[in-house]
Amino acid sequence: MRFDFARVIVALLALLVPGTQALAHPHVFVEARAEIVFDEAGRLSAVRHVWRFDEAFTAFAVQGLDADGDGTLSREELQPLAQINVESLAEYDFFTFLYKGEDEVAFGDPVEYWLDFYGGRLTLFYTLPLKQEMITDASSLTLDVFDPTYFVAFEMTPDTPFSMVDAPATCTLTFTPPPKLDEGTAMALSQIPATERELSPDLMQVTETLSNSASVGCK
Repeated sequence: MRFDFARVIVALLALLVPGTQALAHPHVFVEARAEIVFDEAGRLSAVRHVWRFDEAFTAFAVQGLDADGDGTLSREELQPLAQINVESLAEYDFFTFLYKGEDEVAFGDPVEYWLDFYGGRLTLFYTLPLKQEMITDASSLTLDVFDPTYFVAFEMTPDTPFSMVDAPATCTLTFTPPPKLDEGTAMALSQIPATERELSPDLMQVTETLSNSASVGCK
């Protein structure tokens, strides 16, 4: 069966893992950080993600993966799951949206991906290269990391939510966290079953604003 990151596995997890709620958006919680990577020519070339999944999601996802029965999960044992994860994330645009002004910037296929397991949680590492390296200038770039349907909740790490790697000295980065949900919207989202991904138009108007945003400007 194809591992669908946000539709099939999470629905099963909500039903099968003890203590997991069968209701309420979001269904998966991710602690995330992102690196905005530049090449030797000072061009923006990739976004590098580190996503640490919640314990409930991890508990279901790792079932049956300890092939040698030693009680630990090696990177080699987790590699098939890592591949299926990044392949299924393509359906959701990797929850990663990069804009130059009003224009969306296209990514290529993920590279350098793997999963680690420690502290009872899975962490996914992967790199999204741009389809074409971008020459930076005074125009600002905006990188958004979020699920517009709020099926998956992303909380960026407090110390380094976004960072730049090998950026020119003239580049600066500003992080803007998502707004907090009001109680009424949170309550409405909590009534949505795990098997339902689509939101009503009024809820989508709210959840589409819940992005973790980094603005990059290079002079």
